[in-house]
Amino acid sequence: MAATAPVSPVADAQVAPPARGRPANPWRRAWQQFRRSRLGYWSLIVFVVLFVLSLGAEVLSNDRPLVVHYNGQTYFPLLKTYPETVFGGDFETETDYLDPYIRHQFSMDGNWAIYPPNPYGSQTINYFASEPNPSAPGRENLLGTDDRGRDLLAQLIYGFRISILFALALTTVGVLLGIVTGAIQGFFGGKTDLAFQRFIEVWSAMPELYLLIIFSAILSPSLGLLLALLSLFGWMGLSDYVRAEFLRNRKLDYVKSARAMGVPNRQIIWRHILPNSMVPVVTFLPFRMSGAILALTSLDFLGLGVPPGTPSLGELLSQGKNNVDAWWISLSTFGVLVLTLLLLTFMGDALRDALDPRRVDP
Repeated sequence: MAATAPVSPVADAQVAPPARGRPANPWRRAWQQFRRSRLGYWSLIVFVVLFVLSLGAEVLSNDRPLVVHYNGQTYFPLLKTYPETVFGGDFETETDYLDPYIRHQFSMDGNWAIYPPNPYGSQTINYFASEPNPSAPGRENLLGTDDRGRDLLAQLIYGFRISILFALALTTVGVLLGIVTGAIQGFFGGKTDLAFQRFIEVWSAMPELYLLIIFSAILSPSLGLLLALLSLFGWMGLSDYVRAEFLRNRKLDYVKSARAMGVPNRQIIWRHILPNSMVPVVTFLPFRMSGAILALTSLDFLGLGVPPGTPSLGELLSQGKNNVDAWWISLSTFGVLVLTLLLLTFMGDALRDALDPRRVDP
């Protein structure tokens, strides 16, 4: 009886096909996991829609018409400034398109004007209002006016846009600084890590609010100054997480192999360790944006934020505190702020669950 040749288990083994509907790319798997969280997914959609609409705030809320057809000619006041004499007025100053006389000119035969859905800008004062300021919600002003006579809906639209753009900028700067400092500490370790830790302990003990008060008294307030000052302290929290990830990943075999092959440290950090250390960075992005929005709102409430006249949610909250009878100011501003923070929180929770390696797809 002929002997049977032994069969190699490696040669005889069959590779099992990948499960259907389960992508090999971990980021794609995380996106599918994120979509399964309906609350987080729809929060992302609502937040993106609101942010995109706020970017076109001039089209949605402005005291200038989008298009004017007057005496056979077409004008675009949204893009160009026209004197009042162009539309039958008496002065060479800029046209006040809320003036009843100008509106009457546009309503004459053959003339027409297309106004934005909300015909008030962020700095527009309705001098022709029928009620004293702050006026309650009505047909003229859907959400009422503040104590200066500015339309509250326009203030909320422009204030929301400024808050989100500021939060994005502050989050971006903080994330970049946190990644760089955390990567240096975690990768090199030793004395480098020890020196950075002592510096962070000293730097975190600096009185941030006092520094803001001092610089606000010396320099003129601006968004750039706020961004620079808050960025000096906003990177330390994320730096600790990145440092911990680098300390863990630098001990793995693939990093040791890369070092043995003579791969430069810069390339090891950028190509090998950093992509595997981005989970805490991505997870904390919505929460860092929430913190940035709250920081800007708090500083504006205290009068240490944006320059006077800039639409701000914190400044509206301060007006609501000073005008308790004008309940619509506090209620609408508080509603916008709570809605924004809730959307970001739901997105952050869903993102954290999607990137959790302990969760198994159903």
